[in-house]
Amino acid sequence: MTSLRVRIGILGLVLLAGSAAPASPAAAATAPSPTVEEQRLDRAVPREILERSGFDAVPLRFTRALGTAHSYAEARKVVVRQGSALWQRAVDRAQGRGPAGGDLSRDDDRPLYWARLAMTREVRTWEPSFGLTETQRAALLGELERTSRGQTAVRYPGGDRLKRVLVTGFDPFTLDRDIRISNPSGASALALDGTVIDTAEGPARVETVVFPVRWQDFTGQTVERALRPYLKKVDLFTTVSQGRVGRFDVERTNGAWRGGFPDNDNVGVTGVVPVADPASQPQWTTTTLPYKAIVDADTGRFPVYDNTSVTEIPVGGTVPVVRADGPTEGSAARAGGGGNYLSNEIAYRVTLLRDRLGLHEVLPGGHVHTPVLEFGTGNTDPATGAVTDPGFVKNRLDIIAQVQAILVVAVEKAT
Repeated sequence: MTSLRVRIGILGLVLLAGSAAPASPAAAATAPSPTVEEQRLDRAVPREILERSGFDAVPLRFTRALGTAHSYAEARKVVVRQGSALWQRAVDRAQGRGPAGGDLSRDDDRPLYWARLAMTREVRTWEPSFGLTETQRAALLGELERTSRGQTAVRYPGGDRLKRVLVTGFDPFTLDRDIRISNPSGASALALDGTVIDTAEGPARVETVVFPVRWQDFTGQTVERALRPYLKKVDLFTTVSQGRVGRFDVERTNGAWRGGFPDNDNVGVTGVVPVADPASQPQWTTTTLPYKAIVDADTGRFPVYDNTSVTEIPVGGTVPVVRADGPTEGSAARAGGGGNYLSNEIAYRVTLLRDRLGLHEVLPGGHVHTPVLEFGTGNTDPATGAVTDPGFVKNRLDIIAQVQAILVVAVEKAT
């Protein structure tokens, strides 16, 4: 994954750090190094996924293009162009356009994830002759994240002929438990981006974006920055993530609490979800999706539940209490229906943004948890198992199809 030039650059940094040559404290403090998430690239499974999809060529092409940049402005153009191309390539592959690039099934979201990490690692460790300030490097990384996640590619046609639907997905996560993991919400985003679905209320155009599984990015308002421009323009939105085994859940209530489970950089954060204007921040937000209709409809193989459970600290209490039928008045959130990880947080953030934009009564939106994407029978050992199998592919395709079916019901019943 890492080019020879990058390896030499890193070796040079090590030699300089151990030499007697003077170095300023600022220079030492800002020496680039890969993140925990990026370091997983060096393991066998990511390399196999990239090779079997043809996405192993992406970081190599990116490295060459970045090497032609002679200024920050030129580097920015390269990053925007290549990041956007990566997203489009992943969408095209998922939707059957162009070559598959290998024998890995087209519905797989993992090539996008690992190729993006190879590109961010290159930018993070890149030391061009013209020099990069810390601010400039962060800006390049931000551009690469946004463009390669579809966040700059949301396009709805003009007029009223089409309904407008916005869907979000997530990267794979818990990779130290099983680095082979795929995320069906991210796969659904790739399969549905830019598609038109037929509903009883007419055609609906679906646009999608994908978010990282990192607390820091959410603290930095990545969700609000990406979605605020579109919420007043769409007819329905749903955030989607992987949830429980064998079932879909429409999460009724979202809580303003981070439970501290480690993210993809192995960082855990506990506390109130940090948002703008915390003085007016509610402890709970609610779905405005037509949850009863979704639960009652025959949308696919997996059962769908209206999940009303939360965990709260009641008024006057000090101990968290599980409530099967939602929060009580004045309670403090400790978990929404979707828990207290980043899936709950994206649901909380987007529904709060909906409400703060004055759209609670007019914009259907909320969170859907997909089933856990499981490998097939006999392929359950992370240490020895294959990166894919027929059961794994079938499970992912069935989940994607059911996400689409749920969107159809949501559009029809919310109108």
